[in-house]
Amino acid sequence: MLSFILCTCLLFLFIYTLFPFVMTRVCGIGVANQGKDQSKVALTFDDGPDPYYTPRLLDLLKEHRIKATFFVLGSRAELYPDLIKRMHTEGHQIGIHNYLHKSNWLMSPFCVRRRHIERSADIVEQITGERPTFYRPPWGLLNLGDLFLLRKSYRVVLWSVMGRDWKLQSDTTQWKRSITQQIQPGSIILLHDCGKTLGADEGAPGQMLAGLPSVLEDIRIKGFRCVRADEILTNTKCSFSQRSASMSPRTKLLGGIERGAKASWHYEEAANGAAAYPTDPIR
Repeated sequence: MLSFILCTCLLFLFIYTLFPFVMTRVCGIGVANQGKDQSKVALTFDDGPDPYYTPRLLDLLKEHRIKATFFVLGSRAELYPDLIKRMHTEGHQIGIHNYLHKSNWLMSPFCVRRRHIERSADIVEQITGERPTFYRPPWGLLNLGDLFLLRKSYRVVLWSVMGRDWKLQSDTTQWKRSITQQIQPGSIILLHDCGKTLGADEGAPGQMLAGLPSVLEDIRIKGFRCVRADEILTNTKCSFSQRSASMSPRTKLLGGIERGAKASWHYEEAANGAAAYPTDPIR
């Protein structure tokens, strides 16, 4: 009996976590990780905003006349609304990266959607007046329910080039070479503008910023133009912009109900304290 229960639990864990991993990260099913435009690549930045590194990154992008996509944490957007507003004002795309940098494998699909994605989207919408429609899960990990619940109203975007810039590098020249060698037509490049998440080095974004101008120059020499993720994905099959226009009334109603339920979530926050919504989640 014990072995049966153990086997059942292992099977459930496999279906809930590893099956979506194979579907999305290995097979690329249900997610976007590559654009089809041969002349463009997309720069994306996760985990921010950061009060020190993000302004410097925005200055650099402005200097090079580049628009990018920022997948932000809702908790940090709350802390630094002026940076979110600046991203939006300067023409960058803002996507969601959960409220906290917590793996979807450790949460139910409804918790992911309501307490992380919708909550973060509400925060960004209140700051910018525009609701995010792109989503990237922390570590690129979706659970089984996410495959079905999120795709109805969000475009799940992963990457084709991982910058591996969350750790300080001993050889920055090799780091820059590694990125540029991976870049192909339509690449979606993953970088980070904050080093305050689990497993990251706090000073790593500074190293990324120091090497980014060289990477941008190599991209230019290759003949590519850096754009936002939504621009590079507009011509791909089932782009969100196409689906949004025909979004069902039921989906819109559900979104309204969930936004209307925010008062209940805040009540739960008060009742459960830091265990539900930590007041100082940035570590």
